[in-house]
Amino acid sequence: MRATSDAVVVEFPLRGEWVAVRTPAHRVPSHGTDLLGQRYAFDFVRPDHRRGLHLHPGSAVRGSLFGERTRDYYGWGQPIHAAFDGVVVAAVDRVPERARVHPVGELARALTATVGFDPARGVDPVAGNHVILRGADACAVFAHLVPGTVSVATGQRVRAGEVIGRVGHTGNSTAPHLHFHLMDSPDPVRARGIPCAFEEYLAQRDGGWERVERGVPARYERIRSVP
Repeated sequence: MRATSDAVVVEFPLRGEWVAVRTPAHRVPSHGTDLLGQRYAFDFVRPDHRRGLHLHPGSAVRGSLFGERTRDYYGWGQPIHAAFDGVVVAAVDRVPERARVHPVGELARALTATVGFDPARGVDPVAGNHVILRGADACAVFAHLVPGTVSVATGQRVRAGEVIGRVGHTGNSTAPHLHFHLMDSPDPVRARGIPCAFEEYLAQRDGGWERVERGVPARYERIRSVP
């Protein structure tokens, strides 16, 4: 981790190919709110190689009508890596996961969780299973993890690249994905968001893969971790 004049630069927390469906490169606040320090937050989903954004093997029509099994999403269960050296200040692994993804129901649940957020209930209904990691220049939130996969504990020191959990569908989630953002406090209720850039990744541009350093992925841009 290192701070620049514009952003805190961290390692990309995923491996393989992903797409940012929400990113501060598209708009700020990226999620339409400053709630819980997520002004500059990212949502990463894992697609297949078909044209467009296909997140599971099933058809879009079938998924819209009947939903899809959570475990069938390509991103589900993928490892999440610490984006910098730091200390774990929160590690929550008690939120159950919904077995199926029903788009309409998930969207309604997400709107209810955000609009009706109650600090007294804590952040679990929104973040689901999550890890908060404190580093030298910022705190990071990794949200919506699979139950039983959080592999770190509060107070534990971790190194950049260590696996801390797996991508899931808990809390305020419309489909299996990683929600990631930086903030200036370990307490999301009081925190303000901090701009974030990633040390390096590959971006699909003009039919090839281009190396990007200290970049912010564009919305719907296919990106890969650097081998």
